[in-house]
Amino acid sequence: MYLLLLASFIWAFSFGLIKVRFAGIDPVAVTTLRLAFALALFLPFYRRQGLNRIAQLRFALIGAVQFGVMYLFYQASFATLEGYEVALFTLLTPLYLALVDSAIERRWRSRNAGSAVLAVAGSGIVLWSRAPNHAPWIGFLFVQAANLCFAAGQLAWRRERARTGPGLRDASIFALPFAGALAASVAVSAFTTDWPALHLSGAQWGALAYLGLLSSGACFFWWNLGATRVNAGTLGVFNNAKVPLAVACSLLFFGEHADLRRLILGGGLMVVAVLVAQRGTARGQAVKC
Repeated sequence: MYLLLLASFIWAFSFGLIKVRFAGIDPVAVTTLRLAFALALFLPFYRRQGLNRIAQLRFALIGAVQFGVMYLFYQASFATLEGYEVALFTLLTPLYLALVDSAIERRWRSRNAGSAVLAVAGSGIVLWSRAPNHAPWIGFLFVQAANLCFAAGQLAWRRERARTGPGLRDASIFALPFAGALAASVAVSAFTTDWPALHLSGAQWGALAYLGLLSSGACFFWWNLGATRVNAGTLGVFNNAKVPLAVACSLLFFGEHADLRRLILGGGLMVVAVLVAQRGTARGQAVKC
């Protein structure tokens, strides 16, 4: 459980950092370079003993969704949202955890529909003060797509990791999901990124190293390792531990501004939505692996 908490504290500083350092920079390029740093961190530990090719491919595909596609949507959302808004909207990840887990277990809960309504209402309150155009909502939808990818990846990792047995060290296989993630990002960047025109400052390279090696590399390793040691309810709770910290960091340390009344009211509705969705799974029932 302490691994989930440690990752949450480190992630809290990432939202404002991305908004400040990479405004106007191609988000696909940022994603690709960030994932390259993360893969480089785990390549020295990679060992394929005990894994057949099918298992290696599964881990790579999980990473392509959980990290690769997730980051592509997540990074793109900063073009129309403030850092604290991106952080706040990741609050809905446990809702997707509940929905995906219910779909896998074929147990539909009617309260999930009510949770979705509350979540959209809370998000609308936060964005309502913006200019009346569609741009903030595009960012909101990008964050929700990222949330869905991250939630599905967490649950898939839990199940796939259970199949490999305890004899295999997590560090020895964690290059695989980052390899899958980088492959997905590179495939997209081949069509969207003008690499010769990309010029980054020393501060931006330093931020990329921090985001790739620590925020992505180490933290996702700690997160996925911690996810195998807790039940679905606890995992959902820790998905949101970073949110108030990240909002505070973006407002206090990175100079962003927010309508605090709307932020509190909208965020409160989103918290209620998550609590409603988690009711039942949070009683300690583990996800079946």
